[in-house]
Amino acid sequence: MKTVITSAKGQVVIPKEIRDKIGLKSGGKAVIEAVGDHAEVRALPEDPVESFCGAFKEGPSLTGALLKARREDADRETAKGT
Repeated sequence: MKTVITSAKGQVVIPKEIRDKIGLKSGGKAVIEAVGDHAEVRALPEDPVESFCGAFKEGPSLTGALLKARREDADRETAKGT
């Protein structure tokens, strides 16, 4: 566990060892969140879109559900026209 000092502006320096461990690079963005009586800091990915690709592989396919709904709509429209 590391101890840091808070500046008058509320700033802290995250020790290099911890920055390296969580992947926080110079100029990188992080999110900080109050959780109970402490704060949690998480590095944000450089390319958030790329990092979330495949995040929803488990579970139902949203694309499949959309395609099925579109086919059903097309079938209804075809049946109306005949």
